[in-house]
Amino acid sequence: MAPTALLSVSDKRGLVPLAEGLLAQGYALLSSGGTAAALAAAGLPVTKVADHTGAPEILGGRVKTLHPRIHGGILARRDDPAHRADMAAHGIAPIDVVVVNLYPFKATVADPGVDWETAIENIDIGGPAMVRAAAKNHADVVVLTDPDQYPGFLDALAAGQVDGALRRRLALAAFAHTASYDAAIAAWIEGRLADADEALAIGWTEQPLRLEQPLRQVLRYGENPHQGAFWFGEANAGWGAARQLQGKELSYNNLIDLEAALTTVAAFGYGPGAEPAAVVIKHTNPCGVALGVDTADALLRALDADRVSAFGGIVALNGAVDRAAADHLAGLFLECVVAPSFSEEARQRLAAKANLRLLELDPVAVAEASGRLQLRSVLGGVLAQQADDGRADPDSWQVVSDRQPSEAEWRDLRFAWQVVRHVRSNAILVAQGGRTLGVGAGQMNRVGSARLALEAAGDAARGAVLASDGFFPFDDTVLLAARHGITALIQPGGSKRDPDSIAACKANDMVMVITGRRHFLH
Repeated sequence: MAPTALLSVSDKRGLVPLAEGLLAQGYALLSSGGTAAALAAAGLPVTKVADHTGAPEILGGRVKTLHPRIHGGILARRDDPAHRADMAAHGIAPIDVVVVNLYPFKATVADPGVDWETAIENIDIGGPAMVRAAAKNHADVVVLTDPDQYPGFLDALAAGQVDGALRRRLALAAFAHTASYDAAIAAWIEGRLADADEALAIGWTEQPLRLEQPLRQVLRYGENPHQGAFWFGEANAGWGAARQLQGKELSYNNLIDLEAALTTVAAFGYGPGAEPAAVVIKHTNPCGVALGVDTADALLRALDADRVSAFGGIVALNGAVDRAAADHLAGLFLECVVAPSFSEEARQRLAAKANLRLLELDPVAVAEASGRLQLRSVLGGVLAQQADDGRADPDSWQVVSDRQPSEAEWRDLRFAWQVVRHVRSNAILVAQGGRTLGVGAGQMNRVGSARLALEAAGDAARGAVLASDGFFPFDDTVLLAARHGITALIQPGGSKRDPDSIAACKANDMVMVITGRRHFLH
């Protein structure tokens, strides 16, 4: 009896050359549906699954390969006498090669307008069952799930080298294929749950974490040259959807800093209609953030906040980059610039900076990728949390000082509070007029961060405001701020010594606003 290959594929790349190669090696072809039609159209001899099983396709094609003559032929162990006896008793012929890839569920749901019924109908049932069966019985059955596997398999088949090692590698790829498929289905259904609390409960408290991201790029190295690094992500989601207009290949550190930059600038909106804002990032911390009358103005003000630290930095803008904005960028050494779009004039102006990475990131891609779990690896596990990206609620804030903020102070306090959450803890930020003046990040004590921020601001601190991501454990930061001329402070509150800090504010005629919400960033 000739060996049999079962072919049932949605992705028909390489199908005919594979079938021809199998026929040349003496295999009989068994197939169904569109695959059988494609083979017949190529003039190749093929037996339809319905003719093989004696059972017609039913339920509109939902049931065609779910049959004992199919699964018995795949799962039977050739070295087991009882299995051979069952096969003989039920007229089951062995199937030696299974070539299956699945309904294009991922491609179907990539369309944001896809309806529930269409998505559900593109969930393959028979395909995964055959793939898993063949992978389980890989000692006797070869399973192929990707057209890229076909040439290597045909070469091995012709050379008589379809050994146990190759079978095991193909079985691993098969289980990974079905795991990825099921993960995509579960993720899409979870994302379509109408009730966010229900999604939270199902996704986080009852089910294991599903992390299914294809390898997008092997990076040159990680944070340092001696560290290997990889970028996993979908091609059309988040940074995978960014269009790199010019510049060197993105690095691990670029992507980390770009994420920090985008998160910060998007706090003021991203895309058409957003208040013009610009962010300069250095080592994941903002060194300059500013609002402006337009993108170019915001960028100039953000750069002027700290020109020294901006050297070699990452810039994010929430509006289109025009020629005027490009002029501000052209004279600087920067690693990356990301924005919703770049005008043709801007691109021509920056083309001479061949190493500068320019990335266009569409607002729709940002919106679709936002709000997902933030993940971080720890020894032996993964931590997950909601993103700290909720809008501030000034109506819930309390003024605890004797003096009320002026209108200008209120604007600066809101701006400072929006930015300080994007600074690594302990975080202190000094701002005035919609621009950062000094940033203190990542220090082991809060007063140390305050010294850095106030010294960076210098004389400009007089009349400015100060924001702290966490409460003041002592009144030392308030007193230091008073000596530098700060007129208003904003902080979460909640310290046992809040009365001391409030009293220091009152004694120095300073405003203190308590938000009731902490924004640590580690």
